[in-house]
Amino acid sequence: MFPSLSILDIDSPTRRQPSTGIRQLSSDQVKMIRAFIQKRVMNPDDADDILQCTFLEALRSEHKFQNASKPQTWLCGIALNLIRNHFRKMYRQPYQESWEDHAHTEIEAQGDIGHQVDGHRQLVRVVKAIGTLPSNMQRVIEVSLEMDGNYQETATSLGVPIGTVRSRLSRAREQLKRQMDPFA
Repeated sequence: MFPSLSILDIDSPTRRQPSTGIRQLSSDQVKMIRAFIQKRVMNPDDADDILQCTFLEALRSEHKFQNASKPQTWLCGIALNLIRNHFRKMYRQPYQESWEDHAHTEIEAQGDIGHQVDGHRQLVRVVKAIGTLPSNMQRVIEVSLEMDGNYQETATSLGVPIGTVRSRLSRAREQLKRQMDPFA
């Protein structure tokens, strides 16, 4: 959470202009910016971090503010860029769970052999579905798994741009979803 507005009153040695509207925000304007961020970022801790970074970036770039818009509009633009960066960084590495961890947890929690058989059947269906994908998509999936889901390492290993890896994996996921659940 942004501790107080007093930090906005600190004189910056690099400041070229007299105090601008950015340093004179009311608590209602700060609340509006916080709400703008919280609407887009559900995790309250992340939203507070982004709010703080927004103000820090605004102070660093204060000399670029030309009063062509309201200060809170300019701050929302900064916040939006920080939100985009946050999600890019967050989704760069997809969440992956170890098969062994998942299998042990399910065996302990379920103890139901029928559930295990269903899981095995589902795995067989997925492997067959992957086999129907174009070879370039199959290869990206294979290398991505070898690289623990790291897109950059996958791209380097395959000698293709990272965007190609993202695109092929995205299309592969969509095709697999359609094959696994045709009613979705």
